[in-house]
Order: sequence, then C-alpha cells, then structure tokens
Amino acid sequence: MGKIFLDHPDGARLFSCANCKAALTNRSELISTRFTGATGRAYLFNKVVNLRYSEVHERFMLTGRHLVRDVSCKNCNVRLGWIYEFATEEAQRYKEGRVILERALVTESDGFEENE
Repeated sequence: MGKIFLDHPDGARLFSCANCKAALTNRSELISTRFTGATGRAYLFNKVVNLRYSEVHERFMLTGRHLVRDVSCKNCNVRLGWIYEFATEEAQRYKEGRVILERALVTESDGFEENE
C-alpha cells in the first residue's frame, strides 16, 4: 500500500484525531457544539478533511430519520462520527453535507494562522 497523503486545514485552533493526531478541521468550520453522539458530546462542522466514508445507511435519531455515512480517520481508521447525506425533515436539511465529530474522539489544540 502506498503512502497516505493528508490535507492540513490551517487555522488558529485545530481539531485532530485523538488517536493519531491527524489534523481534521479548524474552529472556523465549527457550526455547533450542541450535538450528542455515541460517546457523549459531539460537534457539527461544515468542512472536515482526512476522512474515510462508509456506505450510506439509514439512522433514526432524536431529530428524525437521516441517511448518513460513518466517518473514520484517513490515517488510522478510527471511527470519529458521521456525515449527514439526507434529512427527511425539512427543518433538519441544514445538516446535509455536514460532519459530526464526537468530542471524546478528537482533540483541540493551537494551530497557526496563515499570513496573507
């Protein structure tokens, strides 16, 4: 197998895989901290990099029926959360294409800002 190339999501505060420290996203992509996953608190992000995606499956949640894909770290393959592919409730459609990362499975640390 070849080398895995990872993207880096610049920013002053970074979220990374707690297992291998691969960078996943930054604080500017954070939409909400008010979600719950299998391990407790979870965060909703607009854009996350360095992920692998499972097949689409149906999941019934407190907010209704959703079609989702589980997401795992591209580097170490640890499951980190899921991505919303489709929401049946109109009020939940804002989640489509967005990623949930479980707080217990990621770490937040100082990053760096790119000077323009």
